[in-house]
Amino acid sequence: MLAENLASVADLFKTKSPVLLGVDIASTSIKLVELADAGKGLYRLERYVIEPLPKDVVTDGNIVNVEAAGEVLRRAWKRLGSRNRNVALALPAAMVITKKIIVAAGQREEDLELTVEAEANQYIPFALDEVNLDFQTLGPAPNNPDEVEVLIAASRKEKVEDRVAVAETAGLKARILDAESYATQEAFRLIAPSLPANGRDQNIALVDIGAHVTHFYVLRNHQILFSRDQAFGGNQLTQDIQRAFNLSPDEAESARKNQGLPENYDRDVLQPFMESLALEVTRALQFFFTSTSYNQVDQIVLAGGCALLPGLDELVAKRAGVATLVANPFASMQASDRIRPRQLAQEAPMLMIATGLAMRSFE
Repeated sequence: MLAENLASVADLFKTKSPVLLGVDIASTSIKLVELADAGKGLYRLERYVIEPLPKDVVTDGNIVNVEAAGEVLRRAWKRLGSRNRNVALALPAAMVITKKIIVAAGQREEDLELTVEAEANQYIPFALDEVNLDFQTLGPAPNNPDEVEVLIAASRKEKVEDRVAVAETAGLKARILDAESYATQEAFRLIAPSLPANGRDQNIALVDIGAHVTHFYVLRNHQILFSRDQAFGGNQLTQDIQRAFNLSPDEAESARKNQGLPENYDRDVLQPFMESLALEVTRALQFFFTSTSYNQVDQIVLAGGCALLPGLDELVAKRAGVATLVANPFASMQASDRIRPRQLAQEAPMLMIATGLAMRSFE
């Protein structure tokens, strides 16, 4: 019975798969990343592309117009220039219910499935025939060698099917469906070597600034200790530009991207926005401190479209009192000759999720 529910459309977890394109369907763009195995546990960036999405095709993580999103993905895939049609996709963390459970070790697969089904009934507020459910054994339980820790993940079927339909509309094959938080966690492995002591035994705050939502994670030894979403993102800057200079949304976005704004933009619009963003980071840190037994973070890593705003890293470091850097998962990675280094440096902070998804090929 559980087999009917377990990843009947796409696997939330999968240990063996063909080489995959990582596909991040965000609210304002679709990002694709293709990696290759460079040997010795290293990767090479073969290709990537960022394709803008029309407004309101994706809202609050929900795909409102599957056909339109599929056409954008098809266009992005053609621009990418890859023959690979196998893709890994991700759902927003808010659409995925996860729970770690402890079960007896040594169970047969069939018995483990029954155990997972029984546990899922306790934690998932939907009928099991309404969800796609999967699980993964993480390893021995922390305090008992006769038990193992298992991660259960589930999402409403319609959320899974929408993303699979987008891939199919583009002529692609969805092989893995992950959670955005886990893809980000995977990509963080590429950033850790640039941190003091490789970030080992440290609390690292990863702040992914999206168009509408900022995702705040604290990781320790590559595991997420804390996560929080805050309704603040780069779209707020566009709205500020609209109000300050009496522009339409499209005009404001174009002026922002093309640096076609009046001289007082930095003082009257950009700086107040960055101050607000730094305040959101310090608030998230306080939520972390009050919600856990920890009282400090050792490093802040900024990702997302706003991460490269001039001086934002210094401002966040000053306001939070924590060393801050901008995420670049490709900093120590080989890249094919078709990649433009300067352009990649500007766009790398936006490619965390797509990169983490592409890394699933090599697990």
